[in-house]
Amino acid sequence: MSYAATIEAILYLKGQPLSIAQIVDYAGCDRAAVEEGLIELMADYAHRNSALEVAETSDGYSLQLKAEFHSLVQTLIPVDLGVGALRTLAAIALKGPISQTDLVELRGSGTYQHVPELVEKGFVRKRRQSDGRSYWLQVTNRFHQYFQIQQLPRFDE
Repeated sequence: MSYAATIEAILYLKGQPLSIAQIVDYAGCDRAAVEEGLIELMADYAHRNSALEVAETSDGYSLQLKAEFHSLVQTLIPVDLGVGALRTLAAIALKGPISQTDLVELRGSGTYQHVPELVEKGFVRKRRQSDGRSYWLQVTNRFHQYFQIQQLPRFDE
């Protein structure tokens, strides 16, 4: 049995890169079946006349729009962000994952208005920290697709 269709559904529904181990967990099969399914799925998309592709990134495998269609994203889904929100987004992109507490120290209290807007627009993912006191913030696949940035430099201090 081929797991290609199941993997395609998983990648579509998750909307972000997934490791082989994550796909194995979601598909309920072994690693070999996932690897075979990914190869089949990638070959299938490579031979289709489609705007989508299955790509391997540094974060895992994703179902994404082919690069030649990225200008459509900006045309059809324009983003209206103010300068403050853009600066907050840049800080998250360059420092992330970053705690919301650290981001407030870095950017100021305006961050509390920017973060919900960035989450709503799909550019930032927000997860509660294990101690439950703050949130981890990091950019999403949509950020990378919209701004056409594959890899960001690290500026850890």
